[in-house]
Amino acid sequence: MTETLVRITEIFFSLQGETRTVGLPTVFVRLTGCPLRCCYCDTAYAFSGGERMSIAEIVERVARYGARHVTVTGGEPLAQKACLPLLTALCDEGYQVSLETGGAHDISAVDPRVVRVVDMKTPGSGEVSRNLYANVDALRQGDQVKFVITDRPDYDWAVARLDEHRLAERCEILFSPVAGALDPVELAEWILMDRLPVRFQLQLHKLLWGDTPGR
Repeated sequence: MTETLVRITEIFFSLQGETRTVGLPTVFVRLTGCPLRCCYCDTAYAFSGGERMSIAEIVERVARYGARHVTVTGGEPLAQKACLPLLTALCDEGYQVSLETGGAHDISAVDPRVVRVVDMKTPGSGEVSRNLYANVDALRQGDQVKFVITDRPDYDWAVARLDEHRLAERCEILFSPVAGALDPVELAEWILMDRLPVRFQLQLHKLLWGDTPGR
């Protein structure tokens, strides 16, 4: 039987910069490849290259750090079929596993023990047409939906999606400003003015280390 291989850009240990586990020591497993080209992407170095590793090798590498939390990210991790058995293998080892996905791929087959963080693409991303809205019905209470906001039209679009799909009733919602494009204070004030049931977040890792890969 052919061994299942995953193309990996990097595996590193850092503080979680986003989501509800922000600030917690976390092992990041960054898969290579992404079919999307968001205009604000800060991980374009993960579009190509990488190293083919077996799932067992990845699990062994993760174990070296002695952390409880593991985040599988990209690129777009679900672009590789081997992502699904990798997620299950990590859960089987007892890790608290989260998946960061761009929302253009079906999340329904992801191991139910995984927290799925789905990035719903706004018009400002340039990839709004790639949103797979069938994922909305697959969301669970433990999941999170993220909106990365570039400007006021993006914000208004995101609010409309909240209402249309009743997203805040399905799971936790995250609103983030695009670094360097939208003043975080503006986004915070819009959220407060509209009394939105969302979590405002900044990217902690960028505040600490900028755009340094592997941090």
